[in-house]
Amino acid sequence: MSRMNIQAAVTMGQLQNKIDLISHNVANLNTNGYKARSSNFSSLIYQNINNLKDVDANAPGRHTPHGIRLGSGARIGHTNINLTAGSLNITNRGLDVALLRDNHLLQIQVTENGNTETRYTRDGSLYLQPVDGGQVMLTTSDGHPVIGQSGGAIMFDENIEDIRINEIGQIVTVRNGVEVVEDGLAVVEAVRPQFLQAAGKNLFRLPNLEGTPYVAADIVSTVNQFDNEIQSGALEQSNVDLATQMAELLQTQRAYQYNARTITMHDQMRGLINQLR
Repeated sequence: MSRMNIQAAVTMGQLQNKIDLISHNVANLNTNGYKARSSNFSSLIYQNINNLKDVDANAPGRHTPHGIRLGSGARIGHTNINLTAGSLNITNRGLDVALLRDNHLLQIQVTENGNTETRYTRDGSLYLQPVDGGQVMLTTSDGHPVIGQSGGAIMFDENIEDIRINEIGQIVTVRNGVEVVEDGLAVVEAVRPQFLQAAGKNLFRLPNLEGTPYVAADIVSTVNQFDNEIQSGALEQSNVDLATQMAELLQTQRAYQYNARTITMHDQMRGLINQLR
């Protein structure tokens, strides 16, 4: 296969990955708290061919590279997460909350295969789940415990008359007509959101930081409870802009077509050469 075909085939594979990313964004247009992803392309390693025989052309002070640089195509260099706040859907449900500040995230505990780790989400549809001892636990819609200011799951006695979450994330219950603050949501801020990894089901996790100069606090930092801006009785919608996604999809499809056309033209040219007598 010629270099031309290799470049086109490699780039087409990466463009297909970008189309998959756009499709994922569009599919989650109505997912609560979903954050749009975008991708950046970068060049693959290229080969430098020095075909300049003119000594004067390689004189000192030359700023352009010598010879010809032949690339090997392009690849997706990085996938970015847009953690800006989306629009709000008012539900008037006491356990629905929306984080109003960009890059703020709820912390939850997820146990998989016997391992428990902290993950992050902006989906504020919360529920109460009965546990042993006549208590209830605050969870996500998938049943994962929400982490509170105490550092553990938020649990309290189940004999309550009403419950709500106030504007700084405190869980306020009503018992015998008296309001009681049970705990508070432990909100964190993504300082370097580009480091977060998508963990599926609208969740994010920290990457493996072994061998890197970073620690967890360099990526997510704790937010003082009184700095929270939370709206109760509302859910944050996805921040996917459908018009932007459609424009990117058309642009990517055009690039895919150009590369496919390159392979077709190359095949036709070789056919013509083979017919020469």
